[in-house]
Amino acid sequence: MTKHAISPQSGVLGETFACDCGTVLAGRMTAELHAAENGLCSACLGSTEEQLAPGLLRGCSACVGTGRRKEQITWQLAYAEAEQLITMSVVRGIVSGFDGPFRLSEIADTVRASLGLPTGRMPVGPRVRDLLLRMQAEGEITMLSAPDEMVGTDMVLYRDPQWQRARTLGL
Repeated sequence: MTKHAISPQSGVLGETFACDCGTVLAGRMTAELHAAENGLCSACLGSTEEQLAPGLLRGCSACVGTGRRKEQITWQLAYAEAEQLITMSVVRGIVSGFDGPFRLSEIADTVRASLGLPTGRMPVGPRVRDLLLRMQAEGEITMLSAPDEMVGTDMVLYRDPQWQRARTLGL
């Protein structure tokens, strides 16, 4: 079995990529096609990471950090289904039922419950986040970020429940 790992190359030819199988790929589109043909995620080209800005990497959100095409397709289909089910009118209706501040997770949980979706069925949280950000951009709501805890008078503590860790940020 031939190994395929596609990486960007610098050179005089412009944007080029090289695969471990020995193929040199001219341009991003060619690299994406080669990745897809070989079962790799066409967003991260199988690297499992996406570059948000020069020097700033995170796990690929298209394939959920696996680098594989199957997971990418599964995620894209789930997100497309979420876009069809979770509409702006659904989120507006739920937000209108809250008096005062609310957490994104409260809106997402209410959407999930009202649509009868089991946890993990589709990306409810990211879809709700996108719609809340759109509501904010349109001036319908104001979103705030609040720390979980104050540490003294000059430091706040933000907890990351997903990774069960805490980090402190100085003010």
